[in-house]
Amino acid sequence: MDIKLYYQEKGTGEPLILLHGNGEDSSYFINQIDYFQNAYHVIAIDTRGHGKSPRGDAPFTIEQFSCDLYDFMQGHQISNAIILGFSDGANIAMKFAMKHPSMVKGLILNGGNLEPMGVKRATQIPIEIGYKIASHFAGKSADAKRNAEMLGLMVNEPNIKPSEL
Repeated sequence: MDIKLYYQEKGTGEPLILLHGNGEDSSYFINQIDYFQNAYHVIAIDTRGHGKSPRGDAPFTIEQFSCDLYDFMQGHQISNAIILGFSDGANIAMKFAMKHPSMVKGLILNGGNLEPMGVKRATQIPIEIGYKIASHFAGKSADAKRNAEMLGLMVNEPNIKPSEL
Protein backbone atom coordinates (compact mmCIF):
# COMPACT_ATOMS: atom_id res chain seq x y z
CA MET A 1 0.00 0.00 0.00
CA ASP A 2 1.34 3.43 -0.90
CA ILE A 3 -0.33 5.06 2.12
CA LYS A 4 -1.10 4.37 5.77
CA LEU A 5 -4.81 4.39 6.55
CA TYR A 6 -5.96 6.28 9.62
CA TYR A 7 -8.18 4.29 11.95
CA GLN A 8 -9.81 4.40 15.37
CA GLU A 9 -10.04 1.30 17.50
CA LYS A 10 -11.60 0.37 20.81
CA GLY A 11 -12.44 -2.80 22.63
CA THR A 12 -11.19 -6.34 22.56
CA GLY A 13 -12.43 -9.58 21.09
CA GLU A 14 -13.54 -10.44 17.61
CA PRO A 15 -12.66 -7.77 15.01
CA LEU A 16 -15.52 -5.62 13.73
CA ILE A 17 -14.39 -3.31 10.91
CA LEU A 18 -16.52 -0.25 10.12
CA LEU A 19 -16.39 1.31 6.65
CA HIS A 20 -17.97 4.74 6.12
CA GLY A 21 -19.63 6.19 3.04
CA ASN A 22 -18.43 8.55 0.32
CA GLY A 23 -17.07 11.86 1.60
CA GLU A 24 -17.30 10.76 5.24
CA ASP A 25 -14.76 9.36 7.69
CA SER A 26 -14.53 7.06 10.68
CA SER A 27 -16.15 9.67 12.96
CA TYR A 28 -19.44 8.75 11.26
CA PHE A 29 -19.42 5.67 13.51
CA ILE A 30 -18.60 7.35 16.85
CA ASN A 31 -21.74 5.99 18.54
CA GLN A 32 -21.29 2.49 17.10
CA ILE A 33 -17.65 2.39 18.18
CA ASP A 34 -18.63 3.18 21.75
CA TYR A 35 -21.59 0.81 21.73
CA PHE A 36 -19.81 -2.24 20.29
CA GLN A 37 -16.46 -1.86 22.08
CA ASN A 38 -17.67 -4.03 24.98
CA ALA A 39 -18.23 -7.04 22.72
CA TYR A 40 -15.81 -6.51 19.79
CA HIS A 41 -12.45 -5.10 18.79
CA VAL A 42 -14.00 -2.26 16.80
CA ILE A 43 -11.89 -0.73 14.04
CA ALA A 44 -13.23 2.25 12.09
CA ILE A 45 -11.10 3.10 9.07
CA ASP A 46 -10.82 6.31 7.06
CA THR A 47 -10.65 5.09 3.47
CA ARG A 48 -8.10 6.48 1.02
CA GLY A 49 -8.54 10.22 0.52
CA HIS A 50 -11.15 10.48 3.27
CA GLY A 51 -10.81 11.94 6.75
CA LYS A 52 -7.25 11.62 8.01
CA SER A 53 -6.13 9.05 5.43
CA PRO A 54 -3.99 10.45 2.62
CA ARG A 55 -5.05 10.21 -1.01
CA GLY A 56 -1.86 8.56 -2.26
CA ASP A 57 -1.17 7.87 -5.92
CA ALA A 58 -3.17 4.67 -6.46
CA PRO A 59 -6.50 4.79 -8.32
CA PHE A 60 -9.42 6.34 -6.45
CA THR A 61 -11.83 3.44 -6.91
CA ILE A 62 -13.95 1.06 -4.87
CA GLU A 63 -11.68 -1.74 -6.10
CA GLN A 64 -8.60 0.08 -4.78
CA PHE A 65 -10.33 0.74 -1.46
CA SER A 66 -10.99 -3.00 -1.15
CA CYS A 67 -7.29 -3.67 -1.87
CA ASP A 68 -6.42 -1.12 0.80
CA LEU A 69 -8.65 -3.00 3.25
CA TYR A 70 -6.85 -6.23 2.41
CA ASP A 71 -3.45 -4.59 3.01
CA PHE A 72 -4.73 -3.05 6.25
CA MET A 73 -5.96 -6.39 7.56
CA GLN A 74 -2.74 -8.14 6.55
CA GLY A 75 -0.66 -5.40 8.16
CA HIS A 76 -2.63 -5.66 11.41
CA GLN A 77 -2.64 -9.46 11.36
CA ILE A 78 -6.42 -9.68 11.13
CA SER A 79 -7.17 -13.02 9.50
CA ASN A 80 -10.92 -12.44 9.33
CA ALA A 81 -13.46 -9.95 10.59
CA ILE A 82 -17.06 -8.94 10.63
CA ILE A 83 -17.29 -6.01 8.22
CA LEU A 84 -19.98 -3.37 8.51
CA GLY A 85 -20.23 -1.04 5.51
CA PHE A 86 -22.44 1.97 4.99
CA SER A 87 -23.10 3.28 1.46
CA ASP A 88 -19.76 3.20 -0.41
CA GLY A 89 -18.44 1.32 2.63
CA ALA A 90 -20.97 -1.42 1.80
CA ASN A 91 -19.74 -1.39 -1.80
CA ILE A 92 -16.15 -1.75 -0.60
CA ALA A 93 -17.19 -4.60 1.69
CA MET A 94 -18.92 -6.44 -1.16
CA LYS A 95 -15.89 -6.08 -3.46
CA PHE A 96 -13.61 -7.24 -0.64
CA ALA A 97 -15.80 -10.24 0.22
CA MET A 98 -15.88 -11.33 -3.43
CA LYS A 99 -12.07 -11.41 -3.59
CA HIS A 100 -11.30 -12.59 -0.05
CA PRO A 101 -14.27 -14.58 1.29
CA SER A 102 -12.17 -16.43 3.85
CA MET A 103 -11.30 -13.08 5.48
CA VAL A 104 -14.97 -12.21 6.05
CA LYS A 105 -16.72 -13.72 9.04
CA GLY A 106 -19.86 -11.69 8.39
CA LEU A 107 -21.15 -8.75 6.37
CA ILE A 108 -23.48 -6.03 7.54
CA LEU A 109 -24.40 -3.90 4.53
CA ASN A 110 -26.42 -0.70 4.67
CA GLY A 111 -27.18 1.50 1.68
CA GLY A 112 -24.86 -0.18 -0.82
CA ASN A 113 -25.68 -0.62 -4.47
CA LEU A 114 -24.58 -3.02 -7.17
CA GLU A 115 -24.35 -0.41 -9.92
CA PRO A 116 -24.82 3.35 -10.28
CA MET A 117 -28.23 2.80 -11.85
CA GLY A 118 -29.26 1.23 -8.54
CA VAL A 119 -29.64 4.75 -7.16
CA LYS A 120 -32.95 6.58 -7.68
CA ARG A 121 -32.69 8.87 -10.72
CA ALA A 122 -33.88 11.88 -8.70
CA THR A 123 -30.83 11.39 -6.48
CA GLN A 124 -28.40 10.31 -9.20
CA ILE A 125 -29.00 13.09 -11.76
CA PRO A 126 -27.66 15.95 -9.56
CA ILE A 127 -24.63 13.78 -8.73
CA GLU A 128 -23.97 13.20 -12.44
CA ILE A 129 -24.29 16.94 -13.18
CA GLY A 130 -21.93 17.79 -10.31
CA TYR A 131 -19.47 15.18 -11.55
CA LYS A 132 -19.45 16.65 -15.07
CA ILE A 133 -18.90 20.17 -13.76
CA ALA A 134 -16.17 19.12 -11.31
CA SER A 135 -14.47 17.00 -14.00
CA HIS A 136 -14.44 19.98 -16.34
CA PHE A 137 -12.56 22.10 -13.79
CA ALA A 138 -10.41 19.30 -12.31
CA GLY A 139 -7.31 20.38 -14.26
CA LYS A 140 -7.57 23.92 -12.88
CA SER A 141 -8.51 23.33 -9.25
CA ALA A 142 -7.44 20.82 -6.61
CA ASP A 143 -10.88 21.13 -4.97
CA ALA A 144 -12.61 20.40 -8.28
CA LYS A 145 -10.34 17.39 -8.82
CA ARG A 146 -11.17 16.05 -5.36
CA ASN A 147 -14.90 16.61 -5.95
CA ALA A 148 -14.68 14.88 -9.32
CA GLU A 149 -13.01 11.85 -7.71
CA MET A 150 -15.59 11.64 -4.91
CA LEU A 151 -18.56 12.08 -7.24
CA GLY A 152 -16.95 9.71 -9.75
CA LEU A 153 -17.27 6.91 -7.21
CA MET A 154 -21.04 7.37 -7.27
CA VAL A 155 -21.32 7.90 -11.04
CA ASN A 156 -19.05 5.10 -12.25
CA GLU A 157 -19.09 2.40 -9.58
CA PRO A 158 -19.37 -0.27 -8.17
CA ASN A 159 -20.60 -2.41 -11.14
CA ILE A 160 -21.16 -5.70 -9.32
CA LYS A 161 -23.15 -8.43 -11.03
CA PRO A 162 -25.53 -10.29 -8.69
CA SER A 163 -24.05 -13.57 -9.94
CA GLU A 164 -20.62 -12.45 -8.64
CA LEU A 165 -21.99 -12.29 -5.11
